Amino acid sequence: MSAIPNDERLLDAYSVAVTSSAARITPAVVNVESGGGHGSGFFFTPDGFILTNSHVVNAARAVAVTTFDGARYSASIAGDDPHTDLAVLRISAPTQIAASLGDSGAIRPGQLAIAVGNPYGFQCTVTAGVVSALGRSMRARSGRLIDNVIQTDAALNPGNSGGPLVDSRGEVIGVNTAVIAHAQGICFAIGINTATFVAARLIRDGRITRSFIGVAGQTVPLHRRLVRFHALDGGSGVLVVSVEPKSPAARADIREGDVIVNFGDQRVSSVDDLHRLLTENEVGQASRIALIRGSEKVEKSIIPAPAAGR
Repeated sequence: MSAIPNDERLLDAYSVAVTSSAARITPAVVNVESGGGHGSGFFFTPDGFILTNSHVVNAARAVAVTTFDGARYSASIAGDDPHTDLAVLRISAPTQIAASLGDSGAIRPGQLAIAVGNPYGFQCTVTAGVVSALGRSMRARSGRLIDNVIQTDAALNPGNSGGPLVDSRGEVIGVNTAVIAHAQGICFAIGINTATFVAARLIRDGRITRSFIGVAGQTVPLHRRLVRFHALDGGSGVLVVSVEPKSPAARADIREGDVIVNFGDQRVSSVDDLHRLLTENEVGQASRIALIRGSEKVEKSIIPAPAAGR
């Protein structure tokens, strides 16, 4: 018997990765119907909690979900956060198969990315591509900038919104949320680390109240020399991409190009860290914020404002 050529072996390995990943996640994926529209979602707990996009269910009078086995249920909206385009639904049903959640902070550009959803109502459609880029920003329909978004070329179409983006192990790394109209292969997903934080707050409170400092940022690595010199715990921070005029950050003299490394007494290694720290408890409270500016570490006093209506 002749040996299988190397390219065939590689294609076989790719096929196995995609098919096995899809088989793991598909039982957790649901079709979401709200009024005249529809989208996707997935169980992230076995007791019926479903993650989806806010724009799929926002302002809906009634929501229904259809599970992998074809069962149809009425769903309640446990919480909705238009600012991150995430929502949590719940159904009263027997124990469900929940998705395995990965770590969006550990993914890298070029790795396999698989999207599962219901484009145009076609149940559990699988598309595959790669993680094209990390640290993107996109504007939610509420107008707020969503930071640290995953860019992928796994094809998404209307109806994919709210479905899972998974890695080669079938673990969810993002919630598919948007495509750029008339572009090919430019699609976006909210990182699962952001999504799980938001979902936990939505289940607890039904909504998220935030404080606001007025920066758009992305997670960046820090040079090892700076980490050692300033005795930083961790090798990354949040690069300030832009500062809103008249915002708390502008008043505190935070500038584009600064890298945020601490907020209060907490280390800031990622955009997700900063989002977690900007809670309602920080509104009106003066805090110290530590920045790397050039090669120097500087500290500023900042008073976060309420983010209501943003």
